[in-house]
Amino acid sequence: MVLAVGEEACYLPPDLPVLLTGMGKVNAASAVAAVLAAGPRPSLLLNLGTAGALRPGWTGIHEVATVLQHDLDTDLLRTLTGETYGAPLSLATEGAVLATGDTFVADDAARDRLAQRADLVDMEGYAVAWAAAQAGVPCRLVKQVSDEAGEGAARTWQESVDACARDLAEWVGRHVG
Repeated sequence: MVLAVGEEACYLPPDLPVLLTGMGKVNAASAVAAVLAAGPRPSLLLNLGTAGALRPGWTGIHEVATVLQHDLDTDLLRTLTGETYGAPLSLATEGAVLATGDTFVADDAARDRLAQRADLVDMEGYAVAWAAAQAGVPCRLVKQVSDEAGEGAARTWQESVDACARDLAEWVGRHVG
């Protein structure tokens, strides 16, 4: 299990292996890469965590089908270099589209732009999936909606993380065996 912070992991069974990466893409990618390089490699990497909803009405737990980086200008980089950096990653045949970036999406204009490409937003998912892919390890991303991204959110991440952690632990109890 890979999670960003202890608040998200606090209700997981104590016998499960848990890697806490810290928040953000650099922390997540480097922590996952270090563990995978040290071996032994797991048969699956499961990233659990919270995510902001980019559209009204999105609640609950969602498995991610596609993850992209919202704060990397892949089109510009392709124009400058002819190479593709940070292309979206496909993880499952169905599910949510997750946008990952190091920016906490707190304004409505940014949320609306992201909602044209994704359903959810987080700060670690792409990095975890990328590091797993580089090591040849299958990866699943499972995200619990913590709040609505943007200015008018009814609740904040801090107000909802405890309930999200409980929901994620219940999901693990039903799906991980």
